[in-house]
Amino acid sequence: MAHPSQLGFQDAASPVMEELLHFHDHALMIVFLISTLVLYIIVVTVSTKLTNKFLLDSQEIEIVWTILPALVLVLIALPSLRILYLMDEVNDPHLTIKALGHQWYWSYEYTDYNDLSFDAYMVPTQDLAPGQFRLLEADHRVVIPTESPIRVLVSAEDVLHSWAIPSIGVKVDAVPGRLNQTAFITSHPGVFYGQCSEICGANHSFMPAVIESISLSTFEEWCLTM
Repeated sequence: MAHPSQLGFQDAASPVMEELLHFHDHALMIVFLISTLVLYIIVVTVSTKLTNKFLLDSQEIEIVWTILPALVLVLIALPSLRILYLMDEVNDPHLTIKALGHQWYWSYEYTDYNDLSFDAYMVPTQDLAPGQFRLLEADHRVVIPTESPIRVLVSAEDVLHSWAIPSIGVKVDAVPGRLNQTAFITSHPGVFYGQCSEICGANHSFMPAVIESISLSTFEEWCLTM
């Protein structure tokens, strides 16, 4: 989950989120270099006493400021496209979960288990147990096995919603009448918090999504108890 005064992203809990963090750092370094170069040019331009009012053009400068931005765009585009294809790839999921957005809660269905479905509402502030987080805790968590490919089918019953878990690097729009899908793998056990990320009405801020990643054997026991 996020922390007070946090400046960066949440710690990665999936391989895709690790790639996104690396790409963020890569792009940020390029931004810093460009900003430094532009600041240097501005300072030199306004502070120099050299002028040439007969200079109409410079072929060399035009070549540089055409080729250099093109190279920068290539350096950003190639890793970006790689991550984009990684995020869209779904390879033989071990488990499929359907997430349906409502005003204002999520309902889940484990499609591999006929009788396993539930609604997940936000836990009211007055009902929070010690250690639980306000506006983030749900009365039912989505329990999944660690290090297993998970596919999530996302849709909505009424208006636009968005199912998002930042630490896993997942954000999928829930559109009425449309079935979107995403896939992810959690790299370690833990509890990962998210929220609806599409403004969906008065209680938009009160429909969290919570994922609990546990070992495969514990997950099988949980399925038998549900």
